[in-house]
Amino acid sequence: MEVGNHTMVTEFIILGLTENPSLRSVFSVVFLGIYIATILGNVSIIVLIQSSPQLHTPMYLFLSHLAFVDIGYSSSVTPVMVVSFLKEKLTMPVAGCIAQLGCDVVFGTAECFLLAAMAYDRYVAVCFPLLYSTHMSPRVCILLLVASYLGGCANAASFTGCLLSLTFCGPNKIDHFFCDLPPLVELSCTHRYAAERSPAVSAGSIIVLTLCAIIFSYLYIVHSILGMHSAEGRHKAFSTCTSHLTAVTLFYGTVTFVYVLPKSSHAADHIKVVSLFYTVVVPVLNPLIYSLRNKEVKEAMRKLMVRTHQSF
Repeated sequence: MEVGNHTMVTEFIILGLTENPSLRSVFSVVFLGIYIATILGNVSIIVLIQSSPQLHTPMYLFLSHLAFVDIGYSSSVTPVMVVSFLKEKLTMPVAGCIAQLGCDVVFGTAECFLLAAMAYDRYVAVCFPLLYSTHMSPRVCILLLVASYLGGCANAASFTGCLLSLTFCGPNKIDHFFCDLPPLVELSCTHRYAAERSPAVSAGSIIVLTLCAIIFSYLYIVHSILGMHSAEGRHKAFSTCTSHLTAVTLFYGTVTFVYVLPKSSHAADHIKVVSLFYTVVVPVLNPLIYSLRNKEVKEAMRKLMVRTHQSF
């Protein structure tokens, strides 16, 4: 038992999604398949963008980093969940729980900032097309990317700092499929109020800040589109934004449910389902959203397949 680092519990038991043996066998196959599809889909997006000159633009630079973040996001949670289905009792040391929570928050927060950067990119492209190369210069893009990852690290520091301040001296069974902060706070002996509120303020501030940036960007985009005289121009402008709007809706809707809404407004089982959606399902959907609903990506994919076929 380690008392010096403010904990009496040396490991946690991850209960997972279900204790039903039949469901566990089915879920292990299903979620392993989803994880493999997530890796293949997002790696394909990165490779496609890197190998297609027509996609060497700020929008697709952000998209390649979004794909990288989705890989990290899914990898921090899904493999542990799959292992929990295969083992009767999955234990994780306290340090492992802290590391998993930190990775999850880093990538999740970076995704918020990247989605906001992509909205700003669309705003500049639609509202100021002649100044696009100036407003979205390589220097600006690098600054936005650095800010995204630094924001993720800062928010993760808030979450892990609160976790390190907690004292665990009783039950060590986490009623979740990964080391998320809410179920860990439930196991704490002390400091529960501060541990619940501080990360909620941190995560809530980032969600509100980035979501406001996205909303204001799209308000200006809609105003600019409605002022266009050409129906074809309006359709083209809207089509460049639909994929991003779909990704924003899926991600922010679920994350807000877990980290911003009052805890009393949803049960633990609901939190599991929603957490499953934004940590496991959204990362596998993003490549589909951006490939199936984006003409430029589909055209680049077609050209890459033709080049690959010709090389053989």
